[in-house]
Amino acid sequence: MKKSLVALALGAFALGAAEFVMMGILPQAARTMGVSIPFAGNFISSYAIGVCFGTLILVFGRKIPPKHLIIGFMALIIIGNMLSALSGNAPMLIAARFIAGLPHGAFFGTATLIAKSVADPGKETKAVSMMVTGQTVANMLGVPAGTLLAEHLSWRMTFVSLSAWAAVTLVLSLLWLPDVPAIKDAGIGGQFAFLRRRAPWFILGAVFLGNAGIFCWWSYVSPWLIRVGGYSSGMIPIMMMLAGFGMVIGGLVGGTIADRWRHAGTASLGQALSAIGLLLVFVIPGTPLTTAILTFWISFGLFFVSSPQQILMVEAGQGGGELIGGAAVQVAFNLGNAVGSLIGGFTLTAMTNDYQSPALSGTPLALMAVALLIIYSWRHETHTNALHRMRLVHSPEVGSKPQ
Repeated sequence: MKKSLVALALGAFALGAAEFVMMGILPQAARTMGVSIPFAGNFISSYAIGVCFGTLILVFGRKIPPKHLIIGFMALIIIGNMLSALSGNAPMLIAARFIAGLPHGAFFGTATLIAKSVADPGKETKAVSMMVTGQTVANMLGVPAGTLLAEHLSWRMTFVSLSAWAAVTLVLSLLWLPDVPAIKDAGIGGQFAFLRRRAPWFILGAVFLGNAGIFCWWSYVSPWLIRVGGYSSGMIPIMMMLAGFGMVIGGLVGGTIADRWRHAGTASLGQALSAIGLLLVFVIPGTPLTTAILTFWISFGLFFVSSPQQILMVEAGQGGGELIGGAAVQVAFNLGNAVGSLIGGFTLTAMTNDYQSPALSGTPLALMAVALLIIYSWRHETHTNALHRMRLVHSPEVGSKPQ
């Protein structure tokens, strides 16, 4: 694995852990801040809002070389997580989480461009999947480790550790990232010109709907494992590691297949796997074995689609909008997370805390994402290289006079 991809994967790890670890340490943070668990949900949503606003960094930083952007993002991660660790009240923690979320989407858009540029020919999607692996490993190891750290020491130490990780990544980025030239300066409006076409919206719609569907279930996976699967609360970190392992394998397999086949077609396969898994959560009686299998299954599908969708949006933005395209995937991802959590919560309330029901409410959303990806692939990925080279040739009949 190239050193540049290692540096990018380490950055993705820091962001992946920072995004999801709050779900594991929410009770401790709420207790320290003196707020209720429902109010503490703002500590999660403020990060997602930061992700959306952080895309503006790319709008005004379009002339900055990608390597320097990555270094700046690492500095923001350090600041945001240290402020989170030092927060003395809930409003300060909400603001700190917002700052920590600012570099998230912008980082993945920029990192996708660098990974694509350093990849061997024909291995671009696999290179992106190696970068995204940092995020999936964060879910497998970083989030459970942060949860245990909060339980045995302090939730503040979790954020201190993330800041230290980002500091190391900043140094390695200085040493290992290549000096990739800045993208073509198409102006502020030119960066968004690709969004005037319908095709990119099919991908963004699939990202949003697919993640909304999965997060109807994922947002409440811990009580589902306890109440439906019969696991003790002490086993939840182990099950989160299993989910993270599924994300790692899914991301690598999806990236490998996408290099050999259609990108949107590959993403539709992964999304279909997740949709089937959500339906099975509702249909199959819960046992320790079935819930473990479905936890791995849906997590596998969740990140199977990641690198193909990142590549699709970077390619859609060619001509000055590459970074915005890559960042837009993360914006749609986080919006889907927030909406899915709300829908799942409404379903739980309506179904009197039946923890299998959120998965059913998410299934139609996931299926709509499958449909969008299939339509995109059918309309925009139908040409093979051979067909693309074919041209209609007119030759005059023998003996005819030239016109």
